[in-house]
Parts: sequence; structure tokens; C-alpha cells
Amino acid sequence: MQCSWKAVLLLALASIAIQYTAIRTFTAKSFHSCPIPNPVNCSLSQDTDVADRLCDENPTFPYNLSRKTHILILATTRSGSSFVGQLFNQHFDVFYLFEPLYHVQYTLIPKLTQSKSTTDRRVMLGASRDLLRSLYDCDLYFLENYIKPQPVNHTTDRLFRRGASKALCSPPVCESLGAVDLHLEEGDCVKKCGTLNLTLATESCREHGHVAIKTVRVPEVSDLRALVEDPRLNLKVIQLVRDPRGILASRSETFRDTYRLWRIWDGTGRKPYNLDVTQLTTVCEDFWNSVSTGLNRPPWLKGKYMLVRYEDLARNPMKKTEEIYDFLGIPMDSNVERWIQNNTRGDRSSSKHKYGTVRNSAATAEKWRFRLSYEIVAFTQHACQQVLAQLGYKTAGSEEELKNLSISLVEERDFLPFS
Repeated sequence: MQCSWKAVLLLALASIAIQYTAIRTFTAKSFHSCPIPNPVNCSLSQDTDVADRLCDENPTFPYNLSRKTHILILATTRSGSSFVGQLFNQHFDVFYLFEPLYHVQYTLIPKLTQSKSTTDRRVMLGASRDLLRSLYDCDLYFLENYIKPQPVNHTTDRLFRRGASKALCSPPVCESLGAVDLHLEEGDCVKKCGTLNLTLATESCREHGHVAIKTVRVPEVSDLRALVEDPRLNLKVIQLVRDPRGILASRSETFRDTYRLWRIWDGTGRKPYNLDVTQLTTVCEDFWNSVSTGLNRPPWLKGKYMLVRYEDLARNPMKKTEEIYDFLGIPMDSNVERWIQNNTRGDRSSSKHKYGTVRNSAATAEKWRFRLSYEIVAFTQHACQQVLAQLGYKTAGSEEELKNLSISLVEERDFLPFS
């Protein structure tokens, strides 16, 4: 009997559906791990259906058998994120990467900072999530898709801020260093270590118990939902926030060309007609949206989210760092404690580098009050009034109140982790 073309088509479609289901089943099962059989009660001849049934009855057993904690520091530029990153970079068992999403931004959307396109944002976030997932899996080769020129034989000298990662400046990644080089400055690391071998970096990542990544290129925590819910990851998000007035003051001083009109306003008292206020309002909108999500405590963030104000960390760095490590479930080692003691009591000369982390942290948190004119402070307070109230930052009603350090502009708040 000859089959009709309709029957042939149906058979083909059925075959495709069966193959797709098989692939999805295989992929889904790779996200979980069946309970390990007890050798006393089980043998190699045990019915495989029983093992499959155990798998089906334990769908939430984690694939992440190593129980690595994956950490993402979610921040914005000039909010203290480099400082917070060092709290993990100094830990002997944490593999830390500084801003790997830089490469995604400058490969896909070189002018992202000027772009307001929703499409650009979606493209950037989709690629960023894929890269983050690969990096947490210690697949550093995935970075090669975004490093230009592309690495040859898995080696490159173009990894952004390679020297900011202790793991990338230590054996086995950098064999040329000796015991005297354990505390290299970032630039010295690059000079002494030479090109980065991504194969050695991948091996180093796998030898560490945890992976931490810092980024200022993801606007809101909701953008990370797919990663937070990924059963292959044990991802915890530290959202770092700072008083928007302090962020504006720091950016104006650090990025002088980009914030030139703000500087003109600060110096002359006259607001330029073409001032780009979105340089400020975007920060406040992202903070408001992201923090609102976190504080509303959706089920998908349970046990995965902690809000940290830079001012609280700056005023009591040891106590706040202990709270962060307690939230992560990772013991805080002596290297971190020693780094905090040595890097939070710096003098004025120690904070000259724009990405430096050696400074008097408590004084730095309040420094913006003497950098900005009251007119700009008043404008910022009006533009960001919602998020200032949300995060517990008080407004200054006059120039005298602004400059008076005996009047705290930070309310006492205890943002407990969502557990």
C-alpha cells in the first residue's frame, strides 16, 4: 500500500517531535542529579527504572554538586563596587573577575552609554546572561567571542582590567611570580605576568570553591532572573547602592569630559540648557526598580538577594563584610580581614587613582557634601526623591545643613537579606 504525502508528512513531524523531546529530556535531566545509591542496598544490576523513578521524585536535587556559591555584585559606576569586589578578590577560595561584561558591551554596542534603545538593551542583556552563565561554569573560552583581536591559542593581552583579579595574577595562571609578588599593584601584575593563558585561567577557576563577578552593566536585578532560577547555578546577588548625590559627585570628578556640563553648573551656578539629566535620573530609576523588586521579596529571589548600602559598609566595613559572608554561607578568611584593616584607613594621597580602593572609607562616604554646590544637591534631591526615601537617605534643607557633618544624612536602616 502506498502512503499518501500527508501520512509521510505526519510521520516526519512525529519523528522530529520525538527527537526534540529526547533532547529536552536529556538536557533537563542534566540539570539535576539522582540520589547516589547506597552500596549496601544497591548493585550495578539494579533496575534502571527504579533509578529513573528516584530522579523523577527528587526534581529539586541540585545539579551543582560541588556546592559552589556563585556571587554577582550588582552595582552602578562610582558606587563603591571596586571596593566590594576586593572583599571577594582577597578570599583564598574565591575566583574573582572584574567587569567581564565590558567586552560584551564594547563588541556588540560600542556606544551603549549614549544609546537609549530598548533593542540595544535586550541584545546586551541576552549576551551578558549567556557569558555570565559560562563564566560561572568556569568556561573562560566563551570570552574569546568578545575579545578583540580574538585570542590566538587561547592567549590574550586584552582582557579588561586583568590585574584587578588576584587569581589571574597568581600561580598557576602566572608562573613568573614569586613570594615577594603576592601583593602586586594592578599594573605590575600585567607587566610581570605578560599575556593571559585562558586555559590556565579556566583550570584555576575550577580549583576555587566559589566564583564572584562584579558588574556595572546590568541595570536591574530582574534582568538576572533567568540566572537566579537556573538550577545549575547557586547564584546569590549582592546589590550595592549608594546615595545618588555621592555617585554624581564622584562621576563628575572622575569622568570630567562626560560630566563637563555638570561641572560648569557647579562652577558657575548656572545650569546649562543642554545638560543631560538622564546621567542622573537613569541611576535613580534603575535603583528604584531594582530595589523595589528585591524588597518586595518575590519567591524567585528567596535566599538569593542582599541589599547593601555603600555608606553602611564604609562606616563599619568589618561588621558589614561579616554579614555579607554570613548571607553567602562562606567562612570569611584572615586575608579578607587583613585587607579591610589595611585598606579602610588610607590618607588623602592613597585615593588618587580613580579605581583605587585604599582610602579612609568613612570619610569618602561623606566627601560629596563638600564637592557639590547646594543648587545641584537640591536638583538631585528633587529628581531622585523616591529612591532617596526608599533607601533611607535624608535630604539637606540648606547649604549649612549640607556641610554640617554632625547632621547625618543616612538613616539607620537594617536591610535584612531575603532568606
